[in-house]
Amino acid sequence: MTVPIISAYAAAILIMMQGLLMVLVGLHRAKSGVNLGVGGDLALERKIRRHGNLAENAALFIVVLALAEMTVVPASVISVIAIIFVIARALHAIAMSTEVGSHGGEGSKFFVAARVLGAFGTLGSFLALGGFLLVNLL
Repeated sequence: MTVPIISAYAAAILIMMQGLLMVLVGLHRAKSGVNLGVGGDLALERKIRRHGNLAENAALFIVVLALAEMTVVPASVISVIAIIFVIARALHAIAMSTEVGSHGGEGSKFFVAARVLGAFGTLGSFLALGGFLLVNLL
């Protein structure tokens, strides 16, 4: 069994992203005085969803990535999937920082594209990782 060093690198980047997004939610709450929920504040809602969406996806991804890395999936495959996932989560967080990216308002379609790429990159990473792990275990 190998030490999951690629997973550790990906986890380090993702935990720093998670911490930054958490701080941004806390700062917004302090500034707006909204202690629970969103209080009708769309900007706060976006920040909460950015933070929550990363938390929903990153933890499970890192666990499965580490299992794949410690068992049978080649390091090159692990690296590519990890890079795609980290980029996808960054794109999603960037997209969710704007109203057009989160609620479909008027503005640059870059943020809409970033959200779509982030979502599909995440899904693709999940499917590729699960598929490689399952096929290699069989």
